[in-house]
Amino acid sequence: MLNNRQCDIAINWAGGLHHARSSEASGFCYINDIVLATLELLKYHARVLYIDIDIHHGDGVQDAFYLTDRVMTVSFHKYGDGFFPGTGDTSEIGKRKGKYYSLNVPLKDGIDDKGYLYLFEPIIKAVVEHYRPSAIVLQCGADSLQSDRIGNFNLSFKGHATCVEVVKQFNLPLLVVGGGGYTIKNVARCWTNETAVLVGENLDNQLPNNDYLKHYNPDFLLHPQDLPGKVDNLNTKTYLEYLKENALESLRKLDGAPAVQMRTVPRDFFGDDDEYNDDDTDSECEDVDSDFLHDNEGYDDDYDYD
Repeated sequence: MLNNRQCDIAINWAGGLHHARSSEASGFCYINDIVLATLELLKYHARVLYIDIDIHHGDGVQDAFYLTDRVMTVSFHKYGDGFFPGTGDTSEIGKRKGKYYSLNVPLKDGIDDKGYLYLFEPIIKAVVEHYRPSAIVLQCGADSLQSDRIGNFNLSFKGHATCVEVVKQFNLPLLVVGGGGYTIKNVARCWTNETAVLVGENLDNQLPNNDYLKHYNPDFLLHPQDLPGKVDNLNTKTYLEYLKENALESLRKLDGAPAVQMRTVPRDFFGDDDEYNDDDTDSECEDVDSDFLHDNEGYDDDYDYD
């Protein structure tokens, strides 16, 4: 729908399975819907930006596009102390044509809204300015919220949603997907609120009567004031400053937005075969702003990370 301009924002909260590889499942993820969707976007878009705010590193997506400049991956996640998947250090920047097109922001336990947004807003704005994507994929894992059963961050619903607002404001074709989240009632709150943000609606804080209302006691609110499970914030001001400067310095090493050779658009995965024939291939290409297939896509050798 994004490729055919039937919508500006597409949402799939059931997606976001960012750990899966082409040959194996990983971390509760059996198929990497993000990679498959991004490959579809690349048929029409020169550059796709992937942003991940799950508490876990988006390793499967990063690895799939580690050697190409067609996709830039940016992941904000917990790193260290053996936390799954154990990847996502600042040294992981991409290789060959993909060098500097993987950007990682490894965080420690307890990051709160103030510290997270101190990094997220300037880094993402700089990424868009330098990379100039024509489409964005945003993974909104809810396990980065405070009180998650697996996560150890202190993000509020508002702080998490602010990241969505920042990305929406670029007015680029946007695919939003779900991801992790292990305190189920807070996952529902989070993604309900962020759906409203994406469609420009304001929701009442009081939850309406429904069959599942009992699970939201004692407050029955969309935005409860005090979430349990707050942990100590180990992210010092010095460390946050280091992360921000490291990310911005990495972006300064990019030599402008990468150019892409134009080629015939492959068939859409969900397209109607009758729409395509040899006679109208050229006219189809002329109607599309950017028809792309990069040399780094669709190959298979020792450096194929997907």
